Amino acid sequence: MFTSVLMIEKPLTSVDVEFVTTLHGDEPVSFVVLMQPRGDQDRLLRAIDDVALGELDEAVHENEEPEGSAAHGPAELALQHSLKSLRDAGSEAVGQVIENHPLDHLKTVVDDARADEVIVLTAPHYVEEFFHRDWASRARHKVGVPVLKLFAHSE
Repeated sequence: MFTSVLMIEKPLTSVDVEFVTTLHGDEPVSFVVLMQPRGDQDRLLRAIDDVALGELDEAVHENEEPEGSAAHGPAELALQHSLKSLRDAGSEAVGQVIENHPLDHLKTVVDDARADEVIVLTAPHYVEEFFHRDWASRARHKVGVPVLKLFAHSE
């Protein structure tokens, strides 16, 4: 069985689930999902990304989404939804909400799960990507397994 550590920041859509569960053809896949709640420290970067994507309405409403400790409950719900979706698609899936930055725990999770790869599934983050500070760029220097960066879909 192929094991992937899947780093996410929002619930998986049906398109995301189909995409990650079929990446390796018919080979069975198990997932360890790491979900990071929205952090209030990232508000400015998210607003800049929204403007860069032409999503001005999203940028204006950035402050309406729960952040910091208030985001833990929604993150837990998003994680449970994502795990159920992966299981319904025939994969094994476990996961956790990561209170701190997920990269702080990534190497341990990869080693403990004997993961074959890390999949970073996020919305585009142009500022962080430009400076190679995004999850995927930083993870490549930590884990010792291939790191695949994919862009999440919206429903």
